[in-house]
Amino acid sequence: MIGPGDEFGLYGGSWVPLHASIEGWIESIALAHHASIRADTVKVVRGIAVDDLDLDGFEEIAEVRGLSDTWWRGADSLVAVYRGEAEVWGRPAALKAVIYSGLDEWGLPAD
Repeated sequence: MIGPGDEFGLYGGSWVPLHASIEGWIESIALAHHASIRADTVKVVRGIAVDDLDLDGFEEIAEVRGLSDTWWRGADSLVAVYRGEAEVWGRPAALKAVIYSGLDEWGLPAD
């Protein structure tokens, strides 16, 4: 859904904005596609284990304008953290993170 301030989010009895703008959501979709075809390794973490991810040294990717769903860039990886569905449904088991490894600083396969 589109929120009153042009946020992109989910509604399921309560409103949870995923991205601060529709453009941010589109950027996240493009980044997910790019990372999925370029990464050497893709790992999915689910549930409360997402909270144990160590993102120290990672930089949040501002272009996705993440609110409950965010993207992070590390030295050789990208990490997408999806909290929106867990928040809207009140189900911690729905937390999800996708770790795309083996990328250079531009998100291309590391040589």
